Amino acid sequence: MNIWVDADACPVPIKEIIFRAAKRTGLKAIFVANHTIKIPKAPNIVFKLVASGFDQADDYISESAESGNLVITNDIPLASTCIDKGCLVINSKGELLTKENVKERLNMRDFMETMRASGIQTGGPPPLSNRDIKTFSDSFDRQITLYLNSSNN
Repeated sequence: MNIWVDADACPVPIKEIIFRAAKRTGLKAIFVANHTIKIPKAPNIVFKLVASGFDQADDYISESAESGNLVITNDIPLASTCIDKGCLVINSKGELLTKENVKERLNMRDFMETMRASGIQTGGPPPLSNRDIKTFSDSFDRQITLYLNSSNN
């Protein structure tokens, strides 16, 4: 299992959880962004710089991630594409996105985008709370543990 991180907008506390888990488990974590980010020196923690521009990191992840990989992203279209490829997807609030719930979120995203295009101010998502970080950590750890347990059997 590789862990793909849409690092352009990934909050620092979430990156730190992923860094620690990659070091602890030896799983490969690939952070993809269109700007440089600082990562710890470890052979299994990789940074991939993509060209600047809209959706460049998303496109790279959607082309590179494979079935059974874990993708960390808040981008709903990227999540949908990766789920269709057989990837597990978790957002930064620890929600496991599935075929069942990602389509609803994609519809809501499109609706909100239409509203913004009409000039309606919708605001952004609320800031990440300590509870969100804990929920992410628990969900992320659960997925990694399930993978490691199944690969040892």
